[in-house]
Amino acid sequence: MKTTTLFPNRYVQGADILKDLGTNVSKLGNHAFMICDPFAHNNLLPNFLTEVEKTLQITIEEFGRECSDEEIERLIDLVNKCSADVIIGIGGGKTLDTAKAVAHMLKKPVVIIPTLASTDAPCSALSVIYTQEGTFKRYLILDKNPDMVLVDTKVVADAPTRFLVSGMGDALATWFEAQSCKKNFAGNMSGDVGSMTAYALANVCYETLLEYGVEAKMACDANAVTPALDHIVEANTLLSGLGFESGGLASAHAIHNGLTALEPTHAYFHGEKVAIGTLTSLILTDKSKEIIDTVFTFCESIGLPTTFADIGLENVTDEELMQVANLTCAEGETIHNEPSHATAIQVFYALKTMNSIGMNRKNKRN
Repeated sequence: MKTTTLFPNRYVQGADILKDLGTNVSKLGNHAFMICDPFAHNNLLPNFLTEVEKTLQITIEEFGRECSDEEIERLIDLVNKCSADVIIGIGGGKTLDTAKAVAHMLKKPVVIIPTLASTDAPCSALSVIYTQEGTFKRYLILDKNPDMVLVDTKVVADAPTRFLVSGMGDALATWFEAQSCKKNFAGNMSGDVGSMTAYALANVCYETLLEYGVEAKMACDANAVTPALDHIVEANTLLSGLGFESGGLASAHAIHNGLTALEPTHAYFHGEKVAIGTLTSLILTDKSKEIIDTVFTFCESIGLPTTFADIGLENVTDEELMQVANLTCAEGETIHNEPSHATAIQVFYALKTMNSIGMNRKNKRN
């Protein structure tokens, strides 16, 4: 049996490491094209750009807010015009996915700098492509993982805590989806079966969330870099990235993709919707009462969504939920990596049950 495990070439994490960006990037090229989200452009670049420009020629372009085919083509044209030889992405998940896609199309090295620990996108050889309106379109499988990933934990700690919590929502799916793929001998993002290493890292990711998640949230509330915050940043970014890519995806992310078809969910983060997908997948895959209680309790303890209302769907109709269920089960979706064949009506019932459990638990607490 062939197994494949995918890793970024280099992963560096620590406080204030952006000050060394120029030195690190100059190992890959002399002229960098930086795709920068608006927040990073306005608030972070002034802190390190002067130092970077001592060792690196740099062209900066703001990201257009959606990782769409149109935005990728726009940026490719700009890179070609300035003849840059290395791509840098700095910002949130969609900015990073766009930078990876641009580098992939141009066959250039890419440096990924997440300013949030909100998704597991940074380390992967994958870009999630959306329409210009923000609806999931497809996965773009890339030739290789990023050449370098730099995570400045001081930047992460200074960001709103909701982003870190969203990252934990994304990471929460990792072990459950990897478990399903392992049982079903389903392919990971390379198409091959995952390795022992991948499944082990996915499990460490889950255990790290349960042990350090609440404390890391409190540290981020205080804008403090602590060991617990370091552990959760690594879990959200590296462990979850390696776990999902090399272990595989299943129903949680397929449900997320279905949810993006409902416009009210666009105001909520990727990991928040994945958390709903994970909770629903526990019902769908018949997990034990103990596991369901543990995961609901974890989500409640850090503020992840546990009901439809928490992702803007308090008035969602059965017809809309059936639309989500049908999209979840579309041909090629990752729900088909589950050991048991899931139908749209089963997903619909699981969604309704997840919401009922979440609402019941909230009512008991109140």
